[in-house]
Amino acid sequence: MNSVAATSASSAATIAAAEAAQRAREEEEQMTPYTQAEIEGDWEFKILRSTGNIFLKPEKRAEVLEQEARAGWELLEVFDGRRIRLKRSTLAKKDDHALDIDPYRAHIGMSSESFGLVVFLVILVLAGFTVFAVYMAQQ
Repeated sequence: MNSVAATSASSAATIAAAEAAQRAREEEEQMTPYTQAEIEGDWEFKILRSTGNIFLKPEKRAEVLEQEARAGWELLEVFDGRRIRLKRSTLAKKDDHALDIDPYRAHIGMSSESFGLVVFLVILVLAGFTVFAVYMAQQ
């Protein structure tokens, strides 16, 4: 794989990832209709995401929910293994300064960008080994 092909593959992967993220945001908007009482109440909402399917693992989900509970967040629903929706009273903000986590974090684990970079680097290294192997076989 030459550098032009690698750049093209990287660009295509970046575009595909951005489109997938946009589709996920649109899906979440449709999945999270709020009642008038929720909107008028003193509630905050957030969707917590992960790169992997960690929310399908009960022990990992419980660990994350325990951390979020320290900030006053309650589980509303599990969308899938990568996304959960939480809510908390706006009164919980007053204790945010004492937390050891960001109460507004929206992602757990490796970011999508970091994961994409790791995958790209692995592909690049494998392509390099393939080119090297072909070159050595021709010698």
